[in-house]
Amino acid sequence: MIPLSILDLAPVPEGSDVGQALANTIDLARHAERLGYSRYWLAEHHNMPGIASAATSVVIGAVAAATKTIRVGAGGVMLPNHAPLVIAEQFGTLNALHPGRIDLGLGRAPGSDQATARALRRTLQGDHDAFPQDVMELMQWFAPATADQRIIANPGEGQDVPIWILGSSTYGAQLAAHLGLPYAFASHFAPGEMMRAIDIYRQTFRPSPHLDKPYVMLGYNAFVAETDEAARLLFTSVQQAFVNLRTGRPGKLPPPVEGYYERLDGAARGMIDAALACSAVGAPATARAALDVFIAQTGADELMLTSQIWDPAARIRSLELLAEAAGRTGRLP
Repeated sequence: MIPLSILDLAPVPEGSDVGQALANTIDLARHAERLGYSRYWLAEHHNMPGIASAATSVVIGAVAAATKTIRVGAGGVMLPNHAPLVIAEQFGTLNALHPGRIDLGLGRAPGSDQATARALRRTLQGDHDAFPQDVMELMQWFAPATADQRIIANPGEGQDVPIWILGSSTYGAQLAAHLGLPYAFASHFAPGEMMRAIDIYRQTFRPSPHLDKPYVMLGYNAFVAETDEAARLLFTSVQQAFVNLRTGRPGKLPPPVEGYYERLDGAARGMIDAALACSAVGAPATARAALDVFIAQTGADELMLTSQIWDPAARIRSLELLAEAAGRTGRLP
């Protein structure tokens, strides 16, 4: 039995706006909690009109306030964009408001283009090359203060906020293993180095006060509907979004289009097939079979499911059907 969790990119559908997208996120989180999903994470992206979770800690606070039991967190905060002390204070505050329910996943990428990264930080001094040092500094801000410590993260100091290392390459796997932290791999959009990263993490993991053995969570796309055909139609929204992003035309999440994939040229199909290889698309039985195969192949300890579905009602229904296929517990029997 492995936990199933949700990664919500807070998509802004075409024809909608940020306010409605965030309302959709809160609604989806309530359903995820009711259905027994383990975590509900949000991700930091900037300068992207189709994603509403740029102020990640603010959205996490809104989701945590609207739910009662589900863990809520960042998948992730892009640490090069921020001073570690600021993140310690933000997530210390969240944990003080919602004790024992807050997770903090940390990413090395800026979650944006370089010009936006510069605008966020005003300098590129805090770049991804300093990521390991920034992670260790952040962990220190959460540790109990010493008697002679002049600067204290308050809130934050002494709070047990679980830290995860995120990645889409072997770099994050090595760092997570070295620090003895749980590891989340972005296989939902960059699966190329997934198996190699998992192997490196497990083989080089060093037990720590935070974790005594490796723990791997893998991103996975889930598009579930009453029929395979209906699910494949829902899937065309994220296919369009990837093509638009990779061709320099990012925008809001497009509505489904019949026959979209079939009309693409070979290069575009290849790009989609590679990026979205880790996906369950189909009726509940089809999706469940895909999940079973993926878990058997990877030995994942947890799956982080994401569903970029244009219609908010269809997105909720997808989660419901998947939970039902998994026994309505949010866990695979």
